[in-house]
Amino acid sequence: MRKIITNYSGAAFSAIMLFIAAGCAKFSDREFAVDKPESILNQEAINSLPSLKSLINKTASPNFRLGTVVPANTYQTGGSAIFKIADRNFDEVVLETEMKHGSIVQANGSLNISGVKQFVDFAAKNNVNVYGQALTHHLNQNATYLNEKLKGVSGTTKINFDNDATGQVYGMTGNSSAEVTADPDGVTPGKVLRVGTTALNTNQSFVKIPVTLPAGIKLRHCASVTLDIYIINGIFGQGMRLGLVNNTDLSRNATYNSPAGFGASANSWLRGKVIMPIANLNLTEAEKELSTFTIYTGSATGAGLYYIDNVIFSWNAEKTAEEKNTIVSGELNRFISGIVDSTKSVVKAWDVVKDPIDDNNPTQLKTGIGKSQGANEFYWQDYMGTNYAVKAFQYARQHINSGDKLFISDNGLESNLAKCSGLINYVQNIESQGAVVDGISTQMHISITTDKSNIAQHFSLLAATQKLIRISELYVSLNGTTTSSATAAQLQAQAEMYKYVIEKYFELVPAAQRYGITFWSPQDRPSGAAWLANQPLGIWNGQWVRKIAYKAVVEALQAKAK
Repeated sequence: MRKIITNYSGAAFSAIMLFIAAGCAKFSDREFAVDKPESILNQEAINSLPSLKSLINKTASPNFRLGTVVPANTYQTGGSAIFKIADRNFDEVVLETEMKHGSIVQANGSLNISGVKQFVDFAAKNNVNVYGQALTHHLNQNATYLNEKLKGVSGTTKINFDNDATGQVYGMTGNSSAEVTADPDGVTPGKVLRVGTTALNTNQSFVKIPVTLPAGIKLRHCASVTLDIYIINGIFGQGMRLGLVNNTDLSRNATYNSPAGFGASANSWLRGKVIMPIANLNLTEAEKELSTFTIYTGSATGAGLYYIDNVIFSWNAEKTAEEKNTIVSGELNRFISGIVDSTKSVVKAWDVVKDPIDDNNPTQLKTGIGKSQGANEFYWQDYMGTNYAVKAFQYARQHINSGDKLFISDNGLESNLAKCSGLINYVQNIESQGAVVDGISTQMHISITTDKSNIAQHFSLLAATQKLIRISELYVSLNGTTTSSATAAQLQAQAEMYKYVIEKYFELVPAAQRYGITFWSPQDRPSGAAWLANQPLGIWNGQWVRKIAYKAVVEALQAKAK
């Protein structure tokens, strides 16, 4: 093997060793200071703020409730974001529609309260109050069921002669006679009534026929009389006649087309074509209430000879206003008693009547009359009258626990002071009729441009009632601006509006009258939401990150809810 030997001089060797030593020297860390972006610092500051309900001084305001709307199914998933947010920040929750008539009343009228009962029991286990809404409203109602209950009963009462004995005689108003006989065409089985005889034709004389309508059906419910006619001798007369025998003045009968005018021809049946409207009779009020009576009818001729069959009264028993009031009142009482009784171990306060006042005419109630109504729209007041709220509060009061609170609720009170006054006047009217209204819920669906002076005035007006005052559905919109288009300035304006509302509520409503504040959209609305979709209404964004509006709410509560 070949050996390779390298010789270094002393100086060279020393240089090499120094280089190696330098290469093995320990690495020294360097520290660099980098400033965080202001946006991150601001968000960290917001994230460090306390939870909302921790800011309420329960010693000074033991009954004050800070609430939010929650979806029933998601909330009951204990690990869901909405449950965690609600648990940390609120001591009261409310369902948006699940406690309303349309969700509870089934197609057959039964009450399905099991889902609501499960929800309130879950809330109770987590030491959270549930606010009930809304017992009486025009939206989210089972209108299909209610309208079906109000429908009149329609039908017919047929008088034929099949069960009469052949030869049975019916009376006449004048000469000749009417007798039960076999059907002349020999094809249709059964019996008919021959009016007049070959020997003695009728001369302005008409057959009398007794009539008994079904129970509950009156002559006023009847629309028309239809009969079949068969002209024997080809003499059709001057017109068909119809009248009541108990009306002794036979000249008061009604005149209609002649049988020929209806389409009759000699020696054949005209079936179902002679239709005589009863409205032509000009009945008296007493006659309209008859259910058993005798009519006279036939062809007005001096030489009458014909058959008649199948005398049919068509009726539609449209319910009276009084009957409708009774039905609707009963349905409202049944709904209120059912849901209140099932949940009152947990639910201690209710919106009993929601949105009663007309937006354009605040001295009047809303009405569905003359408007196209949605599938789930039903106006109780259109059937129960202006005192529908009196009954609603009385029904609820009979079933709640002693000490529970009943509210009336409306929207737009802060932007329409006349409507606010109209609601206050309506409360006074309700109480003048014996019901008790414990509080007023002002919904406050507002925007960044809502007039702040009006907000303050409406709080003052409400406070003057000495009722409990609740902000029930608070959100602040950006006037239609979507989440992706919202500017920093708009979000700041939103925060300022939230702060202003809360501060003014505490300033202008005395402590003893403050029921609480409920946020109606705590989170910005998702793109698929049923209302105000993709709008940044909340104090949390779509990912449940606190917004600057959260900071504003905290500041307002820190300053005022001590």
